[in-house]
Amino acid sequence: MSATAIPNMLPLQAMLNARTSNPSGDVAGRRGCPLSDLRDRLRRAGLRPTRQRLSLGWLLFGRGDRHLTAEMLYDEAMRAKVPVSLATVYNTLHQFTEAGLLRQLALDGSKAYFDTNPSEHHHFFLEDEGQVLDMPDCGITVDSLPDAPEGMEIAGVEVIVRLRRRGPVARKA
Repeated sequence: MSATAIPNMLPLQAMLNARTSNPSGDVAGRRGCPLSDLRDRLRRAGLRPTRQRLSLGWLLFGRGDRHLTAEMLYDEAMRAKVPVSLATVYNTLHQFTEAGLLRQLALDGSKAYFDTNPSEHHHFFLEDEGQVLDMPDCGITVDSLPDAPEGMEIAGVEVIVRLRRRGPVARKA
């Protein structure tokens, strides 16, 4: 991904530095402002809209539904000159997941992927590229689930279809 694919951070930094003029946190006259919307979204999820959360949220949610790892988000943040550590990226991703803003996907034993679309849906995982794609809604049904253990209930079922290209393909490092 090229640096030009990252949203321009100069307007973000200017908006992050802007002081709010009312208790709701909206900048006066900025209804529909993406940053104001992000602040509201974080507050509704029970998270304080800190500078780092806003910066990472801008990178996460500013380009539609996507799937990425902490390392991918950290690389984007570094290219956008957002001053965060990898530990802060991990912490923020987990906070966003706990607040229901993201969905964590366990696809590869060594990496966790995060989906900016937290609704229930299924995925393709391209093993050779380490890429996650949303599966089109095709009416997948899972029959014959086992009974949950005593005192437990099934919270959801995820279907992940792993794909690989036919023939010899060099694995991406």
